[in-house]
Amino acid sequence: MQYMRLDPGQRKALLASLTAMPEYLVHVFAGLDAEQARIPGPDGTFSPVEQAWHLADLERDGFGQRIRRLLAEPRPHLPDFDGARIAAERNYRSLSLAEGLSAFTRERQRNVALLTTLDADAWSRRGTQEGVGEVSLCDMPGFMAQHDAAHKSEVESWQRHAGR
Repeated sequence: MQYMRLDPGQRKALLASLTAMPEYLVHVFAGLDAEQARIPGPDGTFSPVEQAWHLADLERDGFGQRIRRLLAEPRPHLPDFDGARIAAERNYRSLSLAEGLSAFTRERQRNVALLTTLDADAWSRRGTQEGVGEVSLCDMPGFMAQHDAAHKSEVESWQRHAGR
């Protein structure tokens, strides 16, 4: 979904949905103790604490870096973000759910704030993303929303699996 092809109302709605994702997670995971936050989802999908830290790290090291490099560099080559590998390396299950949610909120707010400042020329900046091909800055909000939707689905499966 290319952001610049959306009408102003659709753009506003897309950015609002991106802003709302951290709030959604805070609400869904409210009241979990440390043990509950580490319960994996069905088929080994991420636990709540892993969801929070994955989203925080992807927001900073994936989407945030892609946005900033597309703005700063001519046609950058953007690396893939291997979420499963990073989760294992950083041992997400040993971390704090509250800190992960806070980190995700902070990084998402930072990225959305930056996106709201861009002019039409900036949105057309292009690069190549490993595993994807050519991307432009105006693809990023759509990619972020697609990723959010996939994680909402995982969270809903986790809720059913954990009996919440």
